[in-house]
Amino acid sequence: MEAEEKVAVHVDLKANSPQGTIVTSDSVRGSHMPRYATLLFAAACGLSAANIYFAQPVLDKLSSEFSIDYSIIGILITITQIFYAAGLLLLVPLGDLLNQRRLIIGQMLVSIAALLIVGTASSGTALFAGLALVGLLAVVTQTIVAFAATMACPAEQGRVVGVITSGIVIGILLARTVSGILTDIAGWRSIYLVSAALMFLMVCALFRVMPNVERRVQSLSYLQLLRSVFMLFAQERIVRIRAILALLIFADFSILWTSLVLPLSVPPLSLSHTAIGAFGLAGVAGALAAAHAGRLADRGYGQRTTGTALTLLLVSWLLICYAERSLFALAIGIILLDLAVQAVHVTNQSMILSLRTEARSRLTAGYMVFYSIGGAIGSVSSTHIYARYGWDGVCLLGASVSALALLFWAMTRRAAAAALK
Repeated sequence: MEAEEKVAVHVDLKANSPQGTIVTSDSVRGSHMPRYATLLFAAACGLSAANIYFAQPVLDKLSSEFSIDYSIIGILITITQIFYAAGLLLLVPLGDLLNQRRLIIGQMLVSIAALLIVGTASSGTALFAGLALVGLLAVVTQTIVAFAATMACPAEQGRVVGVITSGIVIGILLARTVSGILTDIAGWRSIYLVSAALMFLMVCALFRVMPNVERRVQSLSYLQLLRSVFMLFAQERIVRIRAILALLIFADFSILWTSLVLPLSVPPLSLSHTAIGAFGLAGVAGALAAAHAGRLADRGYGQRTTGTALTLLLVSWLLICYAERSLFALAIGIILLDLAVQAVHVTNQSMILSLRTEARSRLTAGYMVFYSIGGAIGSVSSTHIYARYGWDGVCLLGASVSALALLFWAMTRRAAAAALK
């Protein structure tokens, strides 16, 4: 990079105290992360991530109210993913430059305004604008992950990242359950209004609990900071490899969850939104089962974990394809798919965040752009394929992406192992 960063970290364990002690970043990383702080970060990430996906189980409702055709309704999710990618590039790198506590709280406060825009939208234009802003600001989850990785000592970094990342995935999955229940009880708008209230409570909790960490980065402007994201991506081979895997696994994840509401809400199944949302609980079981992937990465089993998970991802589609005939097979398939996606994602982040301690936010940003692109591709392609070829077409698409991910991992396995030495 053109400018080397010298990072000093100011830690105030009493977040609302103006006093504190200047310590080095290595000293901070040597401390133990309190479990309550890890769980609070996981909850904040889960709630923020859920905001992007509340619309998925109610796409049919939005299609009807705003006169958007089924074949293009997935663009609503795609818009949030596109702006999420923009936020990754424009906002997340600021975590290496600014006070992360203020950055996180500020983004969450603006997210509340975005949720209110969506919840009160009277036109398709307002809906699209609100969802775009929601997507842009949901990147606060990645700032929190990078912040937590900095605070955790090296021996527990994988575990902490695993717990917080599990919170993100659980939030995404429970978004469907909560969205379905609230839609059946009070209409789809209530989802976003309730989330705005919960976000405000979370901001209050974080303000009181989150340590105050000051980063002073010398000789690095905002434009240089953004440019360094691309430079780091070019310099670190493992980031490139893991970013491609992220694109593929999250494309698979979105192929399933964006289109799942469509076959389940029409005859012969005709399930309620509450019942459809309940399948998110099966996904949570899979995500929780994968929570230990970070510990395996800490022990050097990241590559083996990835291969096993990608094999399960492919197998999951063999069960998911029976969705219209067996809800039990669908539930098992969902558990396997979410277990696999979460295991690979946690392993990816554990590997990447261990590379350069002074650039964690930027490494996370570069990696997560691909994750978001995969989600956008999966969302728009799945609804388009469903409109033309039905559920069998969606499952064939998902299985093909899974097979491609497994093949890519096998082809790059040795290169990735060499890059980590």
